[in-house]
Amino acid sequence: MYEGAVQELIDELGRLPGIGPKSAQRLAFHILEADPEDMKRLVSSIVTVKERVKFCSICGNVSEEDTCSICRDPRRDPTVICVVEESKDVIAVERTRSFRGRYHVLGGAINPIAGIGPDQLRIRELLNRLSDSQIEEIIIATDPNLEGEATATYLARMLKTIGITVTRLASGLPVGGDLEYADEITLGRAFEGRRNALN
Repeated sequence: MYEGAVQELIDELGRLPGIGPKSAQRLAFHILEADPEDMKRLVSSIVTVKERVKFCSICGNVSEEDTCSICRDPRRDPTVICVVEESKDVIAVERTRSFRGRYHVLGGAINPIAGIGPDQLRIRELLNRLSDSQIEEIIIATDPNLEGEATATYLARMLKTIGITVTRLASGLPVGGDLEYADEITLGRAFEGRRNALN
């Protein structure tokens, strides 16, 4: 335990996701030792992002305007929506350069232990978007963990009744991985998702 402002800073940093007590302490002392101008820029960036950035009124992605650049882009395919958990997932998919449709950011995944159910996610907004007759396919791209799987299953069952094609990202072995290190679920998925070896 440190005195006053140092301990307050450690406590606040420790509230950030993925930052444990030791990391919070290390960050606090880095801030103490850093150039004051660098820290002023950091503080200014935090204040600016909180003031300027909001969520796109259509898809829920982060944006400085009412709608994000992807939703405003007329070159994007309006017939396909890729459903992801968080805005960072949009960036991950965009880096592949394989998807040219639109997105829908749920704002998380179903997690009963954390008190997050379907009502806490942007599922109602997704259903409102589906009233647009242009949409032909929903790609569910949630994380391949328990929460992501629960969310994907919930969405697939709910959307099946609407008559829109619902697909799920394939999952399996990573390129460069070894079979002996793959867990049972990943290896099982790889077998389920196998394809013709000549394609």
